[in-house]
Amino acid sequence: DRTEAGNDMSKKKQRVRYELDIGNVRYLSDDEMKAILRAADELIAVGGRSMLAKILKGSRDKKLLEHGLNQCPVYGYYRELTLQDIGNRVDWMIENGYLEIEYRDRMPVLIFSKIGWEIEMETYAEELLQKLMGLLEVKDFNYVLELKDRNRGMILLLIEKIKMTGNARFIPLLKAWKEIEYKKVQHEI
Repeated sequence: DRTEAGNDMSKKKQRVRYELDIGNVRYLSDDEMKAILRAADELIAVGGRSMLAKILKGSRDKKLLEHGLNQCPVYGYYRELTLQDIGNRVDWMIENGYLEIEYRDRMPVLIFSKIGWEIEMETYAEELLQKLMGLLEVKDFNYVLELKDRNRGMILLLIEKIKMTGNARFIPLLKAWKEIEYKKVQHEI
């Protein structure tokens, strides 16, 4: 029936359009790029440019707080800038190939580019190494349960970083971690 087909077509929702605007941003420092990528990691494939800008601003936005995005280590990194200026920096990251946009349903969401993920993987592995070093003091290794289903490349990088410390105090933590991991990661541990 033609009327049904017509109704189906009108139910189809348009994709939300976006336009990148880098303003007068010509370059970003390595620290700025790492901070933007670290904040983006909190919402990869589920959030977009404006939520990323709000994390970096340190916004008290209700949705941001509900999702615990204020716990991000770089929350408020650009607290002194306007959301527009932060958005320009986010768009610069997209224009320069560190982040990409793909559609989920009709909404544009952020994803890492290959180079963006490589930078973030290094940053996050270092962050996890520092966290694990802190656990050596308290000898509570339950945190290793949270590492189990993380990106394998990042986990292997973390294990390599642990090896490079040469710190024998990691052995009890590694033993506890090995017990709960998959075979490939167990082998590396």
